[in-house]
Amino acid sequence: MARQSSSSSSPYGGGTTAFRSVSSLFGGAIHHVARFASRSPIEMVVVVLIFSSFCYFYLFNLARTSDIFSGTVVTRLYPTSVFASPSDTVFTPLDRQHRDGFHGADPHGINNMGGIKIQLKQMAISDPKQQGLDPVIIQQFQQLIKDEIHVPDNIKNQFSVQDLCYHHQQQDQDCLLFETDKTASSVVLSYAFNATGAYRQHLADLWEHKVATLAPGDLVSLSNTGHQENVFSWLFIILRNVVFRIKELLDMADNVDIMVILAGYLMMIATFASLFINMRAMGSRYTLATAVVFNGFVSFMLALVTVHALNVDVYPVVLAEAIPFLTVTIGFERSIKLTKRVFQLSKETPIAKQDIHKTVVRAVDSVAASITRDCLMEVVVLTIGAKSGISGLREFCFLSALLLAYDFIAMFTWYTAILTLKLELTRIRAINGSSAGVAKKGSNVKSTGYVRRTVVKVLDVSDNEDGKTDSFIIGRLKLLMIAGFIGMHVFKLCSTFQSINPLVSVTEPGIAGILSQLLQQHRSSKQSTLPLIVEVFPPLPFHVAQSARKSIIPDVISQPLSALLSGAAVYIQHPVISKLLSVALFVSLFLNTYLFKVVRQPKQSEEKQQQQQAPVVIEKPKPVAVVSLPPPDVIRTVDECLALVKTPEALHDEEVVSLVQNGKLAPYALEKTLGDHTRAVRIRRSLISRASVTKTLEQSLLPVENYHYDKVFGACCENVIGYMPIPLGVAGPLTIDGIDTHIPMATTEGCLVASAARGCKAINAGGGAITIVTNDMMARGPCLSFPNIVRAGECKRWIENEGNEIMTEAFNSTSRFARLQKLKVALAGRLVFVRFSTATGDAMGMNMISKGCEKSLALMQEYFPDMQIISLSGNYCTDKKPAAINWIEGRGKSVVAEAIIPGPVVEKVLKTTVAAICELNVNKNLIGSAMAGSVGGFNAHAANILTAIYLAAGQDPAQNVESSNCITLMEPANDGQDLRISCTMPSIEVGTVGGGTILPPQQAILDMLGVRGPHPTNPGDNARRLARIICAAVMAGELSLCAALAAGHLVQAHMAHNRAKAPAVTSSKPIVGSCIKS
Repeated sequence: MARQSSSSSSPYGGGTTAFRSVSSLFGGAIHHVARFASRSPIEMVVVVLIFSSFCYFYLFNLARTSDIFSGTVVTRLYPTSVFASPSDTVFTPLDRQHRDGFHGADPHGINNMGGIKIQLKQMAISDPKQQGLDPVIIQQFQQLIKDEIHVPDNIKNQFSVQDLCYHHQQQDQDCLLFETDKTASSVVLSYAFNATGAYRQHLADLWEHKVATLAPGDLVSLSNTGHQENVFSWLFIILRNVVFRIKELLDMADNVDIMVILAGYLMMIATFASLFINMRAMGSRYTLATAVVFNGFVSFMLALVTVHALNVDVYPVVLAEAIPFLTVTIGFERSIKLTKRVFQLSKETPIAKQDIHKTVVRAVDSVAASITRDCLMEVVVLTIGAKSGISGLREFCFLSALLLAYDFIAMFTWYTAILTLKLELTRIRAINGSSAGVAKKGSNVKSTGYVRRTVVKVLDVSDNEDGKTDSFIIGRLKLLMIAGFIGMHVFKLCSTFQSINPLVSVTEPGIAGILSQLLQQHRSSKQSTLPLIVEVFPPLPFHVAQSARKSIIPDVISQPLSALLSGAAVYIQHPVISKLLSVALFVSLFLNTYLFKVVRQPKQSEEKQQQQQAPVVIEKPKPVAVVSLPPPDVIRTVDECLALVKTPEALHDEEVVSLVQNGKLAPYALEKTLGDHTRAVRIRRSLISRASVTKTLEQSLLPVENYHYDKVFGACCENVIGYMPIPLGVAGPLTIDGIDTHIPMATTEGCLVASAARGCKAINAGGGAITIVTNDMMARGPCLSFPNIVRAGECKRWIENEGNEIMTEAFNSTSRFARLQKLKVALAGRLVFVRFSTATGDAMGMNMISKGCEKSLALMQEYFPDMQIISLSGNYCTDKKPAAINWIEGRGKSVVAEAIIPGPVVEKVLKTTVAAICELNVNKNLIGSAMAGSVGGFNAHAANILTAIYLAAGQDPAQNVESSNCITLMEPANDGQDLRISCTMPSIEVGTVGGGTILPPQQAILDMLGVRGPHPTNPGDNARRLARIICAAVMAGELSLCAALAAGHLVQAHMAHNRAKAPAVTSSKPIVGSCIKS
């Protein structure tokens, strides 16, 4: 049979299995990081801010020598490198790729030959007044460079210009100094530095930077002009230079490149507009959008730092052209997706009652996989671009890949902390009653023009009308755009990112003469057999100092501001003051964190404390005056009450009762209408009582107050009229697998807890109980129908062969924990019964396995279109009914418990003998049960112990039918001196999450047992531990009861302990001393 086409369960189709597996590896790490960020948001924000500050200052120091920060706007020249082999008579220019050796490109074999490298540093001195230069000033400047400039700073071994210069013969000879272009108003000084080796290159760069930043004297460095201006002039110089630089780039670029760059800037603007529009639609005007932008800025700085650390050159021109495309690469849609998911989950319950930490972590877990896949695919495409041989594109793709990686990390740390703070502040305002509410999308949209509505619709990435998000389409579109952009460069359709900056001309007479002289000196040196590389740097501009010009900023403003900034810089660098500032920062961080945690505690805790302290002074309570509430004896008409339904606090309970009795309110919807669960239970109780025959429920002892009905509503019970307290006892402790465990039992049967406690004592005397889990599979058995038995047989063969893997994959895709272990198929005519056996983690798993069965059967219908699903549960499971298949195949947890009871303990504690109790077990539990035709009932009272623990631990008590399947075996051990007892229970159905385990009293019992909630590292261990405890406790109960029957003590114990006299009832009203204290 040909398989019909089917869509993959993944939103990315069936081809992303590798991405799903890789993204799942990140899931755990993302979960832990997000959990830390949401639990300690202030600490995370401060750490990121401090780290980003260090990155900023590091990059700022790198950029200080850039011409963008310079006071000049002269076109920037870039260094030119020339090369001469031992046999060459002239130099050969090297292009940028050969100079940098990027990707190992070395056509001349320079790296293998180990040549000599010289850096030619130049200083151009000029007089703006076009007057003759004073030779004394030139000589003083040369002496200053020779005597005062030493590198590096702050170490003992410093180097002067004499140490750094290139010496072709003797070390003590004068440094090569060339004076060229001597005119009436300008002169160029040239120094040749030996830059062979990375360290000497570093020293030469430090020397150049130190000369460029010399303090003004007779000569002023134009490279350092910006440092002499005040703050406002400095910013003006930067803006002016940026404008001139853009103009230069436009003059030098092609039309195609200009169009590509213009399109990039337009997309960048649209990206920012989309970010702010979407964040505003979700209720945040500027805060979250600004946080996302800062997130990208921090990632950009980290990427630049990493690129610089890896010695990858990113030139200013390439960076200026790349910024819009880097912004589009980030895209911000991942942050929008996370924000939207957080707000969606935060609306499920009232914000004042939420655990913000859990809400944020849930949102992160739900979107982490898809976001990880998107980032991985984009990084792969960018990595391919980085491997290309196109200059400029390599650096852009490498920088973009790093930017995406850092943005991914920052989103789950910094931005997750910001989201947590946003929700916490909203929660605090809601608790304090001052929250204005989060604006819903479209709630306050004014009538706008067609153009504005169209722009908002285009830039909005919210959910569409079908409820399906468009983020997948946006992610695919962005991925295609990045791939297309790389393709344009590969096929040379445009040349953006490729540096076309002018280089230093080596053909000018002055520089050409210097190069010729250097080559001649190298030929006459001892190293003439090595190749020579000379890197010619553009001259550093200096001019003769002029009289101070008047600043555009008044001295009244500039002088105090400069003095303030200078003083702050001095004091911050002071060793003592800097340490005090650091201490103050950490103290401030601690206080802010402490105050934030105090403020976000709900007011209800304070009110409860006040209520607990209030009874110290006995006062008669005064009635609370409510303007809209009439006296209790005044009942308004139904129409008047109906008009006040939206403000239920203005209605008396009797008025609500009247509305229900007149059919204006549904009794099952009281919780939603009133907003007060306890009041809804009380009113429903009154309605049921008045409609009953006896009319006693309203004034009965059934308790109503002080219960978590909010946990029950929509999860555990409907039409609630109160809660039923059951006495809770504890047996033990019982040593189970080396751990002392108290056994909680909720029961109304006298002697049950005492009997189990006696069994625990006897088992502990022999060293405790040991348990094993032999199987862990919950089952669901749907019923399927086919037109005839032939098709039914084909279905059975398909499931047992090639269909097994297909259905398993479909089933497992529905949950992180559900894993299909086994498929058992049986036929009854043309009916097919399929028993899905599945591991379900720490959940009991009925809902989980039902969801997986639906997905598998839907896929199966593609192969068998004539198949009809009769019932999702066809009683082949079997759930809550006695069935041999559960006894044979198992369902839930299959557990075996065993213990050795010493003979003296059997006689002293159990009051019987080994032989007597073994004989009773065979005759009663084995032969007697066989005579009754029992299935799984080869025990004394396993259901007694199991059901009592089920009620205490929040399990489904109806499942005691199959869970109580047990066979108890007893036999002599150690030559008949001791007793060996074991209990085998193949179908214990328990869970530690979901169902009744969400109720606080039941959670307290699970906490006591150490099995509450999901296991943090190994899903399923908590539920398996609970099953072990139940099986061991059943064994203790079996041991004690069988011993009592063997000794004939059962009736006497029940008559003595289970026949207490009931208190005399003198009134129908609750009395002090009853089970429920009034």
